[in-house]
Amino acid sequence: MLSDKDLISIQEVRNLVGKAKEAQRKFSSFDQEKIDEIVKAVAKAASKEAESLAKFAKKETGFGKWEDKVVKNKLASDKLYEYIKDMKTIGVLNEDSEKKIVEIGTPVGVIAGLIPSTNPTSTTIYKALIALKSGNAIVFSPHPSAVGCISKTVEILNRAAISNGTPHGLISCMEHLTIEGTDELMKHDDVSLILATGGSAMVKAAYSSGTPALGVGPGNVPAYIERSADIGLAVKRIFASKTFDNGTICASEQSIVTERIIEDKVKEEIKRQGGYFLEGEKLAKVVKVMERPNGGMSPKIVGKSAEEIADMVGIEIPKGTRILLCEEKGVGKEYPFSKEKLTGLLGFYVVEDWEKACELCFKLLENGGLGHSLSIHSNDENIIREFGLKKPVSRILVNTPSSQGAVGITTNLAPSLTLGCGAIGGSASSDNITPMNLINIRRMAYGVEDVEMKDSEECNSRNLEDIDIDVITKLVMEQIQKINK
Repeated sequence: MLSDKDLISIQEVRNLVGKAKEAQRKFSSFDQEKIDEIVKAVAKAASKEAESLAKFAKKETGFGKWEDKVVKNKLASDKLYEYIKDMKTIGVLNEDSEKKIVEIGTPVGVIAGLIPSTNPTSTTIYKALIALKSGNAIVFSPHPSAVGCISKTVEILNRAAISNGTPHGLISCMEHLTIEGTDELMKHDDVSLILATGGSAMVKAAYSSGTPALGVGPGNVPAYIERSADIGLAVKRIFASKTFDNGTICASEQSIVTERIIEDKVKEEIKRQGGYFLEGEKLAKVVKVMERPNGGMSPKIVGKSAEEIADMVGIEIPKGTRILLCEEKGVGKEYPFSKEKLTGLLGFYVVEDWEKACELCFKLLENGGLGHSLSIHSNDENIIREFGLKKPVSRILVNTPSSQGAVGITTNLAPSLTLGCGAIGGSASSDNITPMNLINIRRMAYGVEDVEMKDSEECNSRNLEDIDIDVITKLVMEQIQKINK
């Protein structure tokens, strides 16, 4: 009997993947109508437990606000279902009678779902639903600090799926968590795809596993308030986003960038709406706790409110403070507020004009946010368009809270908790990942033009032994040239 934790974990993964493969083989025979019926039932079950799972996640991880986690659970169940319910994912997807091409959707197989502690229950619901909708099985590897709420979510989803006809083993979750076990899951020959959401190290491990992967990089999101913006509304939206689940969504704003000409008005509005600028000893105390010795973000501050951070470091701030800000002077490892901060902290920058803002936003994105998202508040469509054309991100969020906009709550982007960052961000996709990213498309292409075969009769009429090699070469070259044309 196995007694080593790593060996137990590895064996558990092998068992789960084996059962998932067999379950998916049976599930792959289900038609679109039956799959849609199952997806509807599972989404409904998840939505029903949205509040209880949100409270469980908050209690277990200590991150964010349970009320906002309810919204994320509803996004991952109700809104996602409405978005995907009519998608064709299995069987004939499209038939072009003119071009004589038929596209057929087929599942990829068994998916490994890596789940973070920042959005544990919502990400689990979301990944399970898009996997089911695309005809796949999924095996979850939960973050160790959120294993309880993730396991409970999987239990709820699995119960609903099985009661509506899915084979046992189609949705499962690791219980014995080790690095070796997760590594085995990612590298298992019968795992076809990895859906990786979490820290940079984990996402890099997924991409280096040898298994195809869809991952999410960090999001060091700049929020630019341009001079034509409605300043009060811009600050309101930024604060609504940054305080949403205390900034645990990777698309939350990390720095405000504004122009000198409106600096005073922006600062005044920030203070009026609950922002507090840190200075001197208070700033030093916050900086001391916000980073690890290696310069990375400390988990101590993740998902904390401004007041919780103040209490943590022992400083006094005005009652009702919602966000703590620092007037940062540069970008890079020696400037802590220029980095990603999944909590109630924001950097603040002032530049002369939109061109300088463009340059600064690029530097901030290079400092850990390439390919992810950028937020702009402006009423000048020309400047908005310039940002859209030039910024190396996958999402430009215009006049909307970045967190809610990127995941599809306040925009018409696909509801998603896996936000691709494109090749520049080290991701295989720049999409908000949907079931369409989890299928293979098989194409049947009917012949519409035959290769000309003149001179073939001449060849056939001669005895092969009598044919000069030069004649054969000439005929072959003529055919190759015609094909190349």
